[in-house]
Amino acid sequence: MTEAYGQRLAERFRVENAPVIVTHALRTADIAVTEIRCDSPLLEMCNPIQYEDAFLVGLYLRDFPNREYWERGRRASVCDIRAGESCLHDLKRVPTVLFDKPYHSLAFYLPRAALDAIADEANAPRICDLSYEPGAGVNDVTISGLGSLLLPALNHPDQANQLFVDHVLLAVGAHVAHTYGGMRPMSRPARGGLTPWQERRAREILQANIKHGVALKEVARECGLSVGYFSHAFRRTLGVAPHKWLTEQRVELSKEKLRDDGLSLSDVAAECGFSDQSHLTRIFRQAVGVSPGAWRRALQR
Repeated sequence: MTEAYGQRLAERFRVENAPVIVTHALRTADIAVTEIRCDSPLLEMCNPIQYEDAFLVGLYLRDFPNREYWERGRRASVCDIRAGESCLHDLKRVPTVLFDKPYHSLAFYLPRAALDAIADEANAPRICDLSYEPGAGVNDVTISGLGSLLLPALNHPDQANQLFVDHVLLAVGAHVAHTYGGMRPMSRPARGGLTPWQERRAREILQANIKHGVALKEVARECGLSVGYFSHAFRRTLGVAPHKWLTEQRVELSKEKLRDDGLSLSDVAAECGFSDQSHLTRIFRQAVGVSPGAWRRALQR
């Protein structure tokens, strides 16, 4: 089992709690992101991660001046890392860092098998390695932007929309493969949308799982498509990504439930796939512009 994400990664940094979210959307490998935070400096090297054909991309959420970085038991660099910058690490090089200052970052785990699967789905040659300067920070606005989208899910894993998590983590993997691995899809005919039966089946599965959610790869498989192709075709057909469509359906269902005065807001949240009343309120307000309670009171006037 890999040591490069979740609690096993946290142990390397001597951190007790490390939120993690994972996508199983690819058939052959997982992509994960772990939030690592340590407000009390270790004043020592973190334990090396076991040798693995995989990469870690660290997105720093606070400044880390004079970061001392080692590979294969030798110091590779000492440099300042700014909040918002990313650092790439090849786990075959056995990277480790001296943590002598407070630290907060997101660690994206990208195994070779995942990058291969992304290339295959993009009809592109598989990449060999990632190009980066060991220990140096990179101002990659795409990684920082995608990472910021995942922070609410890491703060409240029980409220995470798995379709959304799949979508963002796959985007991180594709971006890294393209930007640092040189992945370039070969020319191919423009993709179309879903066929009528595929659209109908996708809608049926998403609606049937409105309460508990469903993984992107499950819907794609039912439609006979790869995850990447399905996501593109769904958006082209319905105008939004699958996770966004499912959220819209949950909001519409909540409106119907709110018409029943016998249901509390907590009941409505549970019936419509929200983790709790506050989750319902936040999403409903974003979509409708008012809270569920205010919307219900307006109906009674």
